[in-house]
Amino acid sequence: MKTTQQHLAFADIKDDLIFLKDGGGALVLQTSAVNFGLLSAREQVAIIAAFAQLLNSLSFSIQIVVHSERLNISSYLNLLDQAKKSQTNPLLSKLMTSYRQFIQTTIKENEVLDKKFYIVIPLFKLEVGLTSSKEALDQKIKTVLFPRRDQLIRQLNRVGLKATQLTSTKLIDLFYDIYNGGEAELSPPQPLSEAEQVKLNQVQPVMAPTIQSQSPLQTIPPQGPTPYQPLSSQPTKTHPFVVEELEET
Repeated sequence: MKTTQQHLAFADIKDDLIFLKDGGGALVLQTSAVNFGLLSAREQVAIIAAFAQLLNSLSFSIQIVVHSERLNISSYLNLLDQAKKSQTNPLLSKLMTSYRQFIQTTIKENEVLDKKFYIVIPLFKLEVGLTSSKEALDQKIKTVLFPRRDQLIRQLNRVGLKATQLTSTKLIDLFYDIYNGGEAELSPPQPLSEAEQVKLNQVQPVMAPTIQSQSPLQTIPPQGPTPYQPLSSQPTKTHPFVVEELEET
């Protein structure tokens, strides 16, 4: 009976590398993304020129992979519910309820996908050549791929992209998601510091000012400074203009 491993092109994943069955290897980098459409024309030209220099500087082949996953927000919504229960400020609790409804409606009405970008640096069997043992083969793959990785990371920094090498655990998780069609989890926000928590708890809800009346025809404005001060008829230091009344002729 054939197993799944017989249909895969790689034999093993170790030391943050992929070892192929034919004697080659591969290294995977995860890169950040740039919103090219929001950049100015000058910035776009600079990025295109830097990317062209990157391609011209390469003496080896690379593969660019875009992996899309459907976004799963179940754990994120549960986190919002827990944060709402522990919130004592009624204004913040109301805002969190509105935010949760907005996120849930957006996910239901639209198919939100999480895109991740990878660059694969392969090493083919013909480049490796003949080796005396499997340990020597593994060491030669590392010796060839690691300098290529460092060169590519430096060139990506010039484009404005940050690249990190996937570890063995992340490589296994990536292949599991690819072959099983997993859903990406929405990462929770970073926890707030104690100082930020104190500031949020001190926020008071805004109340509408009340107007007290003495008679049906006369009202008294609420206590406190008025939002707009009338211009004085005498010159002052705060107002550069002087308003004078005209005498009737």
